[in-house]
Amino acid sequence: MTDPDWATWTDEQLLAARLSDLNLSIAGTEVEQHIAQVNAELEGRGLVRPHYWLSDEWFTPDGVPGVAIPFYLAHPRLAKLELAQMLEVEGGDPASCMQILRHEAGHAIDNAYQLRRRPTRRRLFGNPATEYPEYYTPKPYSKSFVQHLDHWYAQSHPDEDFAETFAVWLHPQSMWAAQYAGWPAQRKLEYMDRLMRELASTRPRVKSKRQVDPLPRLRRTLGEHYRRKREHYGLDHPDYYESDLSNLFSDAPEYAKNPSAAGFVRKIRKEVRSTVASFTDSYQYTIDQLIETIIERCRELNLRLTDSAETTRIDFMVFLTVQTMNYLHSGRHRVAL
Repeated sequence: MTDPDWATWTDEQLLAARLSDLNLSIAGTEVEQHIAQVNAELEGRGLVRPHYWLSDEWFTPDGVPGVAIPFYLAHPRLAKLELAQMLEVEGGDPASCMQILRHEAGHAIDNAYQLRRRPTRRRLFGNPATEYPEYYTPKPYSKSFVQHLDHWYAQSHPDEDFAETFAVWLHPQSMWAAQYAGWPAQRKLEYMDRLMRELASTRPRVKSKRQVDPLPRLRRTLGEHYRRKREHYGLDHPDYYESDLSNLFSDAPEYAKNPSAAGFVRKIRKEVRSTVASFTDSYQYTIDQLIETIIERCRELNLRLTDSAETTRIDFMVFLTVQTMNYLHSGRHRVAL
């Protein structure tokens, strides 16, 4: 396949391009291989395959047995831009892509067989008519939900709980019966197993091939797309305690010749952001905003290192992890949907 002209453009040039002008296709991409794998898993269970199309993000529309795939997975240059803009690529590696595809397949199966109408499904997972919140506050230690996607996503809405439970059930190596033994979530998985066996090889009630917001119809620029996306995922981030920051660094005269705290934090920013996001199950973009706030405050206070760079790096990582974990469990933490 010949690369499009925009594959060699700078980020600035790409951000000025419209989504509709990218002229992309799923065919021939790595994500097509992952789709084939999920389809094979579904067929092996006697379930219908969803249809797929490219759009601006991952989603399965209400009432449609199909899955929208984010455009950046259709070309390495766009994945690189996604990384530069959002600091991570959701579904950019095979494992996470398969996780999301199984989750979205759960929504598509839900739609294809109109499972929201079933009383037991509603009793176990909640009312699917519940309005989606803009944000949700997860309970990290709850055993009433499966743990599949990051950010305790099953807790965000009854439909997401259903899709997450389906994804765990569908995974060929999940061993869910042993993993969730004794959890309240086990009842949901056992129901899912009975329900899917009942549906095996039956005809779906909804066969629509409708595509919602397909890429060729999205006229906004990539710059506008990422501006909206950053605003959505960056609104809410942990506070930090200035007294704790002062324990790490100092503005005392005896440290005036030591490296600046602002410069030091900027130097270790990428490593710390990735590590703390992994430890705390938080968005890298959210953590990065907090680090930016800390850098600015260090600069304003003219703070400097008081110990070796290696000791300070470890102490700073612990500081940032503790602050984020305190926030996660304080009841103020919210995850953007």
